[in-house]
Amino acid sequence: MNVALLCPGQGAQKVGMGKDLAEAFSAARDTFAAIDAALGIQLSRVMWEGPDELLTRTDHAQPAILAHSAAVWAVVAKKLAGRVAAAAGHSLGEYSAYVAAGLLTPEDAALLVRRRGELMNDAGQARPGSMAAVLGLATERVTEVCASASRAQSVVVAANLNAPDQTVISGDPDAVTRAGESLKAAGAKRVIPLKVSGAFHSPLMAPAREGLTAALTAAPAREPAFPVVANATAQPVRDAATARVQLAAQLTSPVRWVECVQALKGRGITHLVECGPGKVLMGLTKRIDAELTGAALYDTATLNEVKELLA
Repeated sequence: MNVALLCPGQGAQKVGMGKDLAEAFSAARDTFAAIDAALGIQLSRVMWEGPDELLTRTDHAQPAILAHSAAVWAVVAKKLAGRVAAAAGHSLGEYSAYVAAGLLTPEDAALLVRRRGELMNDAGQARPGSMAAVLGLATERVTEVCASASRAQSVVVAANLNAPDQTVISGDPDAVTRAGESLKAAGAKRVIPLKVSGAFHSPLMAPAREGLTAALTAAPAREPAFPVVANATAQPVRDAATARVQLAAQLTSPVRWVECVQALKGRGITHLVECGPGKVLMGLTKRIDAELTGAALYDTATLNEVKELLA
């Protein structure tokens, strides 16, 4: 049995996330406390008490999701560390994956993710963008339509390649609108606008790259205990230098999630454990490759499901 970890990205946050883990396990409590101290705010209180409007703010949502994933891993690390052969994270979840691999501490990762969120928000303010989920149309066709809908000063790209028939597009608002209309005409079942503060994983995020590269360069990093499949390339990363490069590239590159899952299977992975809030990634994985078995681990109740999966 070869096991890989999956770590979710923004959008998975939910008020109450991680509270029962903190009440039941000192490892989770210590992780939340360490991240609170590093950030200088009571992030855990926002996670557990809300309100939802505060938790969904990018500067809170991104470190909160990472904190939850890190706390889950802290609870199970001693039992799973020797069995995990690889990991992958969706967008900001890639940082969580590097925490599990030991490349980043939870505190350093939380600081990086908060900085990442600030830079992404600034880029979104400087050049407002939008995103939309496209359902029921092959990614290849979505990519073609985006290319046709783009103009010299108004671009739209396929940003999150989540499943064979689920893609998120990102770019200038008028280009996203043009692409959305063309995608519906091309046979997309639905095109759903997303509530975001910028055009993530698109060229519009380029202004954030220099600042994030500087933050990544300054952050302490160790060699990972197991490889992490990078979003931007769908290739396994085995060293800190490459991890820094790939995390910076991720800002303007698509999240190649289908390829990431396929890369894990290609490495002989048979079982997946999603560490963090919700079970979105497990749902996507089933649509990518039904042969892969997995379970989501996000609270005390799901601990038993994971124990049964890996028994």
